[in-house]
Amino acid sequence: MSAEIKKTAEKESFLSKPAVQSIIASLLCIIVGLFIGYIALLFINAQGATDAIITIIKNYFTYPTKAAALKYCGNTLVKVAPLLMCALSIQFCYQAGLFNIGAAGQYVVGAGASLFCALKLGLPWHVCLLAALVAGGVYGVFVGVLKAYLNVNEVISGIMLNWIGLYSVNMILTSVKEASSPYTVSLEKTNASAVLPSLGLEKLFSNNKYVTIAIPLAVIIAILLKVVLSMTVFGYEIKATGIAKDAAKYSGMKEKRNVILTLFIGGALAGIGAAFLFLTGYEQWSVTQSSVPGMGFNGIAATFLGGLDPIGTIFASYFIQHITSGGSYIDKNAYPSQISDFISAIIIYLCGFVLFFKFFLNSRIRNKKNNAEGGNK
Repeated sequence: MSAEIKKTAEKESFLSKPAVQSIIASLLCIIVGLFIGYIALLFINAQGATDAIITIIKNYFTYPTKAAALKYCGNTLVKVAPLLMCALSIQFCYQAGLFNIGAAGQYVVGAGASLFCALKLGLPWHVCLLAALVAGGVYGVFVGVLKAYLNVNEVISGIMLNWIGLYSVNMILTSVKEASSPYTVSLEKTNASAVLPSLGLEKLFSNNKYVTIAIPLAVIIAILLKVVLSMTVFGYEIKATGIAKDAAKYSGMKEKRNVILTLFIGGALAGIGAAFLFLTGYEQWSVTQSSVPGMGFNGIAATFLGGLDPIGTIFASYFIQHITSGGSYIDKNAYPSQISDFISAIIIYLCGFVLFFKFFLNSRIRNKKNNAEGGNK
């Protein structure tokens, strides 16, 4: 009997770990989100709904050859890198109690700075990357100063700055656009030194030239953020400021500095994310676009699905981009390609119930423990 009680206790101890609970909650969000997406597909066109949801889940696995699948797997990973950086931007700021919805605008100015330095000034990739970091960080500081000294809600200022950044970048990059189209000139043809190096990574993905060091760099940055938040005094101060700003202030922490510095780092991460995409040459900027790129907003889904943890965000970013890319392969005559965005939105909504799930699970574990102890008396 004692062995059975011990086994049950070990199981409950395992389930009580925050990381385990976050993983279980995220998996439940994914499963329910996909199921609701499937229901939506049935309402739109029941005949091909099963094939459509399978196609979204399979993504590049729909290709018949290994070479083609690897190439398009590379394309997915190219977009995972900037998404991960935007997700880390939101996740890092959230630790300080800040909802950095302005990551989208910081991503935009990062793209503008990197492309202007690359196409107009002819600078090498590492300088363009640094320019994106500084531009995104400074743009984040605007939000931080307004929050710290004027108590302006970061959501309001962030949204407004998103649009200011978009139209400012459109004007700046007009000087480097193609004569016959609204897109910026080819990075590879104009300044090959600004293209991020691949270091042979492209050979792993059927010579996909867009696969660069951006992918491993994004993962390394996520790991570094995990270390900073978990093992440094600065990380402790950031989290303490987020939990109780007034208490952090009275304990001697400089809460205003922490807010501004957090948003600088968050902005820098989003800015680098844009450079990770546009310095590969995978996409060209359109100077006539009137909507903020969705990468910054998709980062919200990735960071909450990842349990607000940098390591979890790596896997969540891949999943969000995987189904987003998978949505482009479904039959456009029968279904809208935005169905994958709909699934992502459902997952974001369900992530709001993660805290309830953890409370429910911990309550069950606590009740079982109390009943077991009562039965042994």
